[in-house]
Amino acid sequence: MFEFDFRPYLHHQLFGIISQAAGALHTHAYVVGGYVRDILLRRPCTDVDVVTTGDGIALARKVASLIHPKPKVSVYKNFGTAMLRYGEWQVEFVGARKESYLSDSRKPAVVPGTLDDDQKRRDFTINAMALSLQTEDFGKLIDPFNGLDDLQELLLRTPLEPDQTFIDDPLRMMRAVRFATQLNFFIDPLTFTSIARNRERIAIISAERITEELNKIMLSAKPSKGFLLLDKAGLLQLIFPQVDALKGAQFVEGRGHKDNFYHTLQVLDNMASVSDNLWLRWAALLHDIGKPSTKKFDPVAGWTFHGHDHLGSKMVYRIFSQLKLPLNEKMKYVQKMVLLHLRPIVLGEGQVTDSAVRRLLFDAGDDIDDLMLLCEADITSKNPDKVKKHLANFSLVREKLQEVEAKDRMRNWQPPISGELIMHTFGIGPCREVGVIKTAIREAIIEGTIHNDYHEAYNFMIQEGERLGLSPVA
Repeated sequence: MFEFDFRPYLHHQLFGIISQAAGALHTHAYVVGGYVRDILLRRPCTDVDVVTTGDGIALARKVASLIHPKPKVSVYKNFGTAMLRYGEWQVEFVGARKESYLSDSRKPAVVPGTLDDDQKRRDFTINAMALSLQTEDFGKLIDPFNGLDDLQELLLRTPLEPDQTFIDDPLRMMRAVRFATQLNFFIDPLTFTSIARNRERIAIISAERITEELNKIMLSAKPSKGFLLLDKAGLLQLIFPQVDALKGAQFVEGRGHKDNFYHTLQVLDNMASVSDNLWLRWAALLHDIGKPSTKKFDPVAGWTFHGHDHLGSKMVYRIFSQLKLPLNEKMKYVQKMVLLHLRPIVLGEGQVTDSAVRRLLFDAGDDIDDLMLLCEADITSKNPDKVKKHLANFSLVREKLQEVEAKDRMRNWQPPISGELIMHTFGIGPCREVGVIKTAIREAIIEGTIHNDYHEAYNFMIQEGERLGLSPVA
């Protein structure tokens, strides 16, 4: 074990105030968990967990009384915790505790305990280290499970016997995968075997908690690591069967298709290297989600996945509902990305016509740049010549998009003729003909028959109305 001086990381007056408050209450206080871990990993962290051998809520209130202006203390009596903010710092206080679990619940029976009891209930050794805030040994590391050594070895290991750890709280299985992905750590073989053995216990965890961990995996530098670990442990099939269904490559008459699971993970990693947009990363994960249900073998064409973009877009709602992801504009954005992800590819492989570009700009709107990022991330060929060709095609499409947008202003397009103007011009109320005329104007602009211009669209409206037997009112 190497020596490390933690005192410089506790120099902020916040830690002195906590120490002073604990002394005044004749109790002990310790910084535990993530802040200690992140100090050693040189990761920025302003979330601090404080464990006290006394009453956590009382300590939080005492700390607040020593700060000017006095911060608000948020109390969570059901959990015996309290939280306050001090500048950029967010501090949570809790009394040291013992926990015991029933087999069908992850909610423990809690009783007061010692610091040692509290460290034993932690998920991993790297999160079980504590720093003393007592005056006599301020900054001393208390590390009963050799978390410091595990940090040096880049190892995730449970403090106690792993089966008990995961049976008690199955969410820790997801957290193991998440930490391994975020920190680029390894999971101890005995710990990982225990995860695989206890994977069915994940059923008692809510979809919201699972998805919270999934989102953190998605936002990691290399999300594929997390999904590969989930797959290897047998968790992926249980929590995300649609992605699990992407696995495998079939061969008929010596003709096969790529394994869409590994392709998808490469697309996700490609996207993670260029964008921090969580929802664009979700689009990357789900872009081919419709392929298993649309896969067919044609003796001439080989393996086809016709319509997987349309089916995949429809599947997004069901997946978001299942995972308790937001059923709002974020979901609609992912649906749009999945639906349109083939369009720029088709444009790039053929002649890039103005009308096709206008239609793509109309359908994608302000999300066109994100769509192009998704399409470029979708290039996973190991053949450098193919990659170069595809990127050159997309470069041409981007140039055409800029050219057409500058000329026709189709991005986030608003019709130059409103339904109200159509009704007023022909003296009619809401009816089928209004929609027919609006659609005809839109298609005429997209096809280049008329420009995206009010006067041209107005004249076209008159012609289209007359074709439908309508006459302008005087």
